[in-house]
Amino acid sequence: MKICIFGAGAIGGYMGAKLAQVGADVSLVARGPHLKAMRENGLRLIEEDGETTVKVTASDNAADLGPQDYVIVTLKAHSVPPVVPKMQPLVGENTTIVSGVNGVPWWYFHKVGGPLEGTRLESVDPGNAQWDGFGPDRVLGCVVYPAAEVIEPGVVKHIEGTRFSLGEPDGSKSERATALSQALAAAGLKAPVRPKIRDEIWVKLWGNLSFNPISALTHATLETLCTDPGTREVARNMMLEAQTIAEKLGVKFPIDVDRRIQGGAEVGAHRTSMLQDLDMGRPMEIDALVGSVQELGRVTDTPTPTIDTVMALVALRGKVAGLYGS
Repeated sequence: MKICIFGAGAIGGYMGAKLAQVGADVSLVARGPHLKAMRENGLRLIEEDGETTVKVTASDNAADLGPQDYVIVTLKAHSVPPVVPKMQPLVGENTTIVSGVNGVPWWYFHKVGGPLEGTRLESVDPGNAQWDGFGPDRVLGCVVYPAAEVIEPGVVKHIEGTRFSLGEPDGSKSERATALSQALAAAGLKAPVRPKIRDEIWVKLWGNLSFNPISALTHATLETLCTDPGTREVARNMMLEAQTIAEKLGVKFPIDVDRRIQGGAEVGAHRTSMLQDLDMGRPMEIDALVGSVQELGRVTDTPTPTIDTVMALVALRGKVAGLYGS
């Protein structure tokens, strides 16, 4: 089984290192100083119980790696459409694309059934780059839970979590999903195959939709924005609007909105990924986390006044910083 991780930063590097530790045939696509360090010194993974360095096959050119059985995409959502042409050398006749990207996935309405079957989302797949470039039949959904960071080139620190939930768009327990689940489990990762991957996507998105932009606007940690009465209420209203959209799409939430916010508060003084991107001058994941839900509001004819307001504010914040839009 040949596995390529496209976008081997923190999360991709963590997964790649775990697979390499058990001798899996894994390759990594990365760039810059991180790639150079991995090539020269291997990939060092720091975990709570120690650290290891593994030799990895890594390149910034997919043509060096050839067709794969699985291509696991762990880029930021906005980074994927522009590189679809560069990924084509990895895609053979039976290649599965594993979409481990935050937010509403571009394939969301593939095999969902009903009147919205085949609907395409411009906010996460401008110009249908992925839909046409990969084809939705190749896709296996993935919800990423671990937290990790690249603390220096070639060095990934694992912070928490080991679960990568997998799911077919049609809810089946397919051979390809089961095979990847087993490979990840052999590497010490949790990879359950879920019959309703969209439900899990929404539970994670619930927090990302609200906590990320509010933190970018206020520079508050999760604990602070979830306990301050004003920002908690803004987050709650955004989440309730999103819940209405999701339930119209057939999603069932296993917890209520107040428990989800409390869970965010219990994470403590964590700086969200969008706030980290803002601070470090990296493009912000605004469309995938907020704009996509706003678009789904239009698709389902659901008013989203709070989401619209926060989207307008965080979009302008990103534009002023030169980290969003043209």
